[in-house]
Amino acid sequence: MNRKLFAVLFLLLSISICTALADIHEPEVYADDIAGFKKADQANPPAAGGVLFLGSSSIRGWELGKFFPGMNALNRGYGGSYISDSIFYADQILLPYKPRSVVFYAGDNDLAAGKNPEQVFNDYKEMAAIIGRNLPETDFIFVAIKPSIARFNLIENIRLVNGWIEEYCKGNPRFFYLDIDTPMIGDDGKPRPELFKDDGLHMNDAGYTIWSDLLRPMLEE
Repeated sequence: MNRKLFAVLFLLLSISICTALADIHEPEVYADDIAGFKKADQANPPAAGGVLFLGSSSIRGWELGKFFPGMNALNRGYGGSYISDSIFYADQILLPYKPRSVVFYAGDNDLAAGKNPEQVFNDYKEMAAIIGRNLPETDFIFVAIKPSIARFNLIENIRLVNGWIEEYCKGNPRFFYLDIDTPMIGDDGKPRPELFKDDGLHMNDAGYTIWSDLLRPMLEE
């Protein structure tokens, strides 16, 4: 291979990599969201020992009062976030609450932005380590990365990460994997459209009903 051809190929590869990673943001983009959570905590301090729902927009859109009435549940979902964002802000929107359980959803934004499955899985393990080290009596429930219509092109990587996390949870009695992939798939092998809003990415009440019915027994135990 001559030097000129090598330079052209290297340039194309560099452009390809940069394009794939163009959507990966820094955690600081959520500074205002985190400040809002802290302000709300100061105005109405959450009681320790509750259930913390943490993660991306699938958490933010979960109406906890509707699906888990009477439960000491706190929603700290912020749209578009990655697992790594919750790691970055763990000392502000996770550890201070001292929850008995953490219900965590994130991962599809990560993959959609260009992170590879190994990166996403490593981020999950770092998140699990933070909880295991600082909150050893807390149950950590990972809601599987969902199969959505809008991102079904990522399904192989989604299921790869989900499978790794499910297996990882078997090694710790306080780590749990909630399979929401199976019930969200129709007989045609594709995501059930009746579970989603018009964007094909975010869920409607029918989707959240499935999640809530599966999660509730885990929280009651």
